[in-house]
Amino acid sequence: MFALCAVLFALVTWQVVAGGPLRHADERLGRGAFGHGPTWLTELLADLGGLPVAVPVLAVAVGFAAWRGHRARAVAVALAMVAVPVLVMPLKLWTDRAGPLTVDSGYYPSGHTATAMVTYCGAALLLSPLTGRGTGRAWPMPVAVVLSAATGIGLVLRGYHWPLDVLGSWLLCGMLLALLVAALRWIDNRGAAGTGADGR
Repeated sequence: MFALCAVLFALVTWQVVAGGPLRHADERLGRGAFGHGPTWLTELLADLGGLPVAVPVLAVAVGFAAWRGHRARAVAVALAMVAVPVLVMPLKLWTDRAGPLTVDSGYYPSGHTATAMVTYCGAALLLSPLTGRGTGRAWPMPVAVVLSAATGIGLVLRGYHWPLDVLGSWLLCGMLLALLVAALRWIDNRGAAGTGADGR
């Protein structure tokens, strides 16, 4: 997962910076998509990646997990969220890509998309073990994937980002979430080993 996302992210970023054929196709696709769909709906979807929406959602999930005794897992997810601007902002400055409907630059990768993906998928990773046993246990992650995808779609349809801005963020956050999943497994295994050592 990490390696695949890394290779694809490098390819997409190279095309964006170099102005390759993928970027030209991206801009044609973006211009054809802008303005489609009800404005109120596409704006709502785009706002799912904004800090006023995403931060409270993640704060509730982190707080709930910590309250249920999963403090290390909660800290790991919170750190993943902190990593988003640390990763995204230098890339925005380096790629210096202009937005679809503005002369301003710094649109690749999409910060709103990254915020949404790490927020909702991070919250799902925290909540999935806490939603009980059985078939209903896995529902948070599909919801998180839908919300992450909806955010990217809204951003493109509103003309806030090119499609590759969104795709680049999905790939970047795919790497980040792969590391997060590995960290959470390590935390869980360490906790299980500690419980076994205590004989409980």
